[in-house]
Formats: sequence, C-alpha cells, structure tokens
Amino acid sequence: MHPLVINLQKCSIHDGPGIRTTVFFKGCPLKCTWCHNPESQSFHKEVLYDEEKCSSCKACIKVCPEGAIYNDDDRIRLDRSKCIQCETCLDFCINNAREIVGGEHSKRDLIKEIAKDEIFYEESGGGVTFSGGEIMSQDIDYITSLMKQCKDKGIHVAVDTCGYASFDRYEKVLPYVDLFLYDIKIMDELKHKKFTGKGNKLILDNLKKLSDLGANLNVRIPLINDVNVDDENNEVMEIIEFLKPLRISMVNLLPYHSIGSHKYEKIDMEYQGEDFSRPTDEKLEEIKNLFISNNINAKIGG
Repeated sequence: MHPLVINLQKCSIHDGPGIRTTVFFKGCPLKCTWCHNPESQSFHKEVLYDEEKCSSCKACIKVCPEGAIYNDDDRIRLDRSKCIQCETCLDFCINNAREIVGGEHSKRDLIKEIAKDEIFYEESGGGVTFSGGEIMSQDIDYITSLMKQCKDKGIHVAVDTCGYASFDRYEKVLPYVDLFLYDIKIMDELKHKKFTGKGNKLILDNLKKLSDLGANLNVRIPLINDVNVDDENNEVMEIIEFLKPLRISMVNLLPYHSIGSHKYEKIDMEYQGEDFSRPTDEKLEEIKNLFISNNINAKIGG
C-alpha cells in the first residue's frame, strides 16, 4: 500500500524557494492543538462531511452498506467506527456534501505530475516540496525513491518536517534533499507535549544532527500568544539560544492563524484553539529583530 496523499498543490510559493509543487501526505505523529490541516493527522482515509451543503435527503443513509450513516434529531451523522470508506455515499450525494480525503498514488504517477511544471521550477528556482501530515513518517523506501527520481530530473527537493522521526530516516533521504523546512514549536518538554501530544527531545536532537551533517536548514516557528510568545520574550529567547550554535540558513516566523478551524467539524473533531491569538505586527517585528541581533537570519512569513 502506498502512502496516502491528501493534496498535490501546484504553483505554491510558501513551501520553499520559487514556484513549487507541494505534495501533502496523510498521517502525522504530532497532534498540534493549532493544526490547520486536521485531516492530515490520521494515516487512514477519512470521510469529510460538510453539513452546510447537506439537504437532508437521506439518500446516503439508504445506500450505506455498513449502516454507518444515521439520522439523529434531524441531523445526518456518521459512525466512523463502522465506515469503511467505500465511497458509496459519495455517489448518491447530490450536493457533494461528502468527500474522501486521502488517495494512493504510484511513484510513477506522482513523478509525472511533479514533472509537468519543470519549466516553472527552472525559471523561478523552485521545485517540489514533500509535506504532510509528516513526510518522514511515511514508507521511507517509497519516499526516498521518489526523491531520488526528482533529483535525477534536476528538480529541487524540499522536505517540510516536524522532526519527529528516527534519525536513520533523515540519513536515508539526506543525499536527495536540497532544503529542510524544519519546525520548532516550544522548547519546554512538558509544554510541548501538552500542545502537540509528544515531547520534543527527538525533534531537537534530530535538528542538531542535521546541522552537524551540513544539511540546508530553514527553521519554521509558529508564533502563538501564551504558547511560545510572552511579554518578556522568554520562550523566544530559549529558541534563539538553542539555534545559535547550529547552522541555520533562515528562520521563518509564522504568526498564528485559524484558517483551518472550520475543517474540524467535517471530521468530527473539536477545535481546541479558540483561545489562541496572533501576536501583533509590532510584536512580530520585535521577535524578528531579536533573532537578527543574535546573528540568525529571520523573516516574518514562510
């Protein structure tokens, strides 16, 4: 079984240099409270249901072979423990209220799609970015082969990673990766576990090792008030002190946004980030200048 892909985004300009194709794989070991792609967390196919599009015709209830769809107080519900993602309900939904997220693609098909835009990569200095979910949690032989084929075609390869994977996986892909977009969120171990579901020791150790091996590293930091942004910049300074001895090309400061919060209801998840907020523009500039004054290249946005 091939890793599942949730999206193949063309003409991307935020996932590395130039014009890029970003391949989003499904499945991630972290469960970040602010995640704007919750449909990328599970490693399995899922049904997304948009209740606003539903006309309550109940056709889906009648055709579901597993009895997974039912009516509850005039609302259509899905018992996900019974759903086998057979897609029968999709065929009978006249309003397209349902969709399956996650599809298998052969390496040949993915390479073919990626290579279609080679002229844009060449003219803009772009390429392909493998993202997620978490790319480094996928079938590593499949991923390595995919990257090698891209490199053989002269396509720039970037990896967008949360860093939570065994280091032997990074060693395997390192010869074919031109740029790592590496997430650092919180330095405190317990706080990191609270907000992401996992500790950060593995993540920090992997970043040090990649730096020691001379990998090209852009560090990405989501900035969220009262998570890693405070009045005294204590949290930010901890990150700066950790990064100072490492070889980092750029730090991308990414202000919090809630654009993906509407997706949670579609997969029966509750969004836990209602109390999160974005730092002010003045605060973002202040944080950027802290990095620069410590000889670390930084910019707002990615």
